[in-house]
Amino acid sequence: MKVIICGGGQVGWQIARHLSGERNDVTVVDMNADLVRRATDTLDVQGVVGFASYPDVLEKAGARDADMIIAATHSDEVNMVTCQVAHSIFGITRKIARLRAQSYLDAIYSDLYRRDHLPIDVVISPEKEVAEAALQRLAAPSTFDTESFMEGKAQLLGIALDEDCPVLNTPLRQLNELFTSLRAIVVGVRREGRLFVPEPGDQLFAADEVYVFVHSDDVVRTLDIFGKSSRKQERIIVIGGGNVGLAVAKALEARADRVRVKVIERNRAKAEVAADGLERTIVLNGDELDMDLLAEANIDRADAVLAVTDDDKTNILAAIRAKQAGCPMAIVLVNDPTLLPIMQALDIDAYINPRATTVSSILRHVRHGRVRAIYSIGDAEAEVIEAQVLSTSPLAGRHIRDIDFPEGVLVGAVMKGDRVLKPTGDLRVDDGDVIALFCMTADVPEVERLLQVSIDFF
Repeated sequence: MKVIICGGGQVGWQIARHLSGERNDVTVVDMNADLVRRATDTLDVQGVVGFASYPDVLEKAGARDADMIIAATHSDEVNMVTCQVAHSIFGITRKIARLRAQSYLDAIYSDLYRRDHLPIDVVISPEKEVAEAALQRLAAPSTFDTESFMEGKAQLLGIALDEDCPVLNTPLRQLNELFTSLRAIVVGVRREGRLFVPEPGDQLFAADEVYVFVHSDDVVRTLDIFGKSSRKQERIIVIGGGNVGLAVAKALEARADRVRVKVIERNRAKAEVAADGLERTIVLNGDELDMDLLAEANIDRADAVLAVTDDDKTNILAAIRAKQAGCPMAIVLVNDPTLLPIMQALDIDAYINPRATTVSSILRHVRHGRVRAIYSIGDAEAEVIEAQVLSTSPLAGRHIRDIDFPEGVLVGAVMKGDRVLKPTGDLRVDDGDVIALFCMTADVPEVERLLQVSIDFF
């Protein structure tokens, strides 16, 4: 497949990295020659320096015979015009645009993206994706990462193991024997910075970070087994009243169970907009690092603080201050991936990486065929792929024990009809089943071959 990626920033580079690694013909377009050079030097891609929406630039990038264009520059308007030019002049069949401004995303204006208006097939909103990720973190407060799969019937949980974890030094095979009815499986382990897919005989140790694929009904029990509480979040303080903070506060207000939310926003204009858009939430205008203001917000009585300003360092410092003041849980928004390894040392419980959420969302639409969901793990180290099994797939009609999966791949669950089943060796995968696979990035091309999605993109 021939893909043009407009925007060589963090999101564009990661998408290029994924797609070029899967033997697609990828061209990166950006006005910044350094970003284009970084992509061409480190990835198997071509590069074009220029303004993404200019027809001559797109033609130089190969738009005449491109299958897809992904517009992920920093400008909404450039992304929109790029898709229009790609459609009107070059007839590119699939167009994806990243849009940030909320006005462009309002449902009442959705007609704007029809083919006879602005022909954008898929609109990706980073703020919306991040807000949804924040809500998922709050729903599983003792995890550092979480994502829903299989129509909400299954969850991927990232759990950091403490010294008092009850299942330390226990082989994973024995875990399955001890908890036979538990619909959960450890699919990934990060130890001393290295992520790997575990073997049945591997043990878990303190300071490990494990990824567990679990049936949604068994989440609470799974957390208990790994020594984590599942305490309900009733008082939440959101630091940052911009698009993300406002979306989270609105969603929490709409929940049936009463959640008390307070928002702290430094910018007065943003604080006023947030106050106007919320009904029951208290909005405080002031410095989020001011201990007096945090005390006024009753930070010591809060169940969780969610720091989602547009500045990584502010989020991290605000979270540290909140924890020092007695708040038991802190979740931070972090754009810079180099800061992620220090989260645990700073006693920050969970983080949200906007790049990873946006990349996962775009990949879900790029791998269109039978792939239903994709979640990118860490710094593009691994992926969880949810896909429907085709009759032409080598998986169909075979027992899991007989399928020759690559070494870096584990089955998380299989959904037959509306039932989510824990994978066992004698479970047969049939045509029409939905399967969730945890796979290291290097093994993604082989997984796609097994799923036979490459012939069914469009």
